[in-house]
Amino acid sequence: MGQLKILLVDDDDYVRETVQRLLENEGFCVAPSASVSDALGRILTQHFDVLISNIHITGPQDGCAVVTAMHHVQPEALVIVISGYPDVHAAMAASVLHAHEVMVKPFDVTRVAKLIRDRRDGIKLCPMKKVESVADILERETHATIGRWLVRARQTEYLASLHLSDQDRTFYLIDLLGDICERLREVRIIEVIARPSSAAVSHGKLRHSQGYQASMLVHESRILQVSIFETIKRELASVDFASLMPDIMLIADEVDSQLTQSVASYWEASKAVA
Repeated sequence: MGQLKILLVDDDDYVRETVQRLLENEGFCVAPSASVSDALGRILTQHFDVLISNIHITGPQDGCAVVTAMHHVQPEALVIVISGYPDVHAAMAASVLHAHEVMVKPFDVTRVAKLIRDRRDGIKLCPMKKVESVADILERETHATIGRWLVRARQTEYLASLHLSDQDRTFYLIDLLGDICERLREVRIIEVIARPSSAAVSHGKLRHSQGYQASMLVHESRILQVSIFETIKRELASVDFASLMPDIMLIADEVDSQLTQSVASYWEASKAVA
């Protein structure tokens, strides 16, 4: 089947040269790379059967960028991630998205060689985790996110001082989260003018009728963002890292946009009563 080609990415010269030598002794063809930019260039221009990348690389980008690029450009490649921090091994295994295996330095090169040969010989390895967009995750986890919001609202004496049913507190959240998912899927820019949200306008009027103070709207909006980000954190193992940061910016912008419209609607209702 020919000599398997490995892209080895590590900015530690000693580690990179040592691992390269050991893998070449095992009969593999190894292309060493000391930086993320060099590795990305190689991924775009050369074919590799295996990627072995340190996740902690000094510079503006780390090994996640290399792993994500390999996943999208050469999805058939075996991906092995290495880390220099044993205490975060469990967290790494859960959060690195496109890796078949996560190893901690110093790792056993013999074990790496066996993994590669098993892949060559057609032995089934653990599949990569399914990658989902943030919008899909929030849509799937809508009720769980609302549940987290409700727990926080109950624990906040300021909000809990109003005796409302759980339904009266939360039913509007489904529509607001729906607007966020729509924003993530359709409008991929930070807009100067807020997108109209009928759910946010209705929310402001409702909160006024329920006896809310305007500052309560701000507080519950804050815990909505916290609850959304907690949902994303819990689903890191399946999040598409390529769009994660832009999506977080869009979520923050959309929640603030909704808050602006809710507060405006709240004060309009207040003026009408006056």
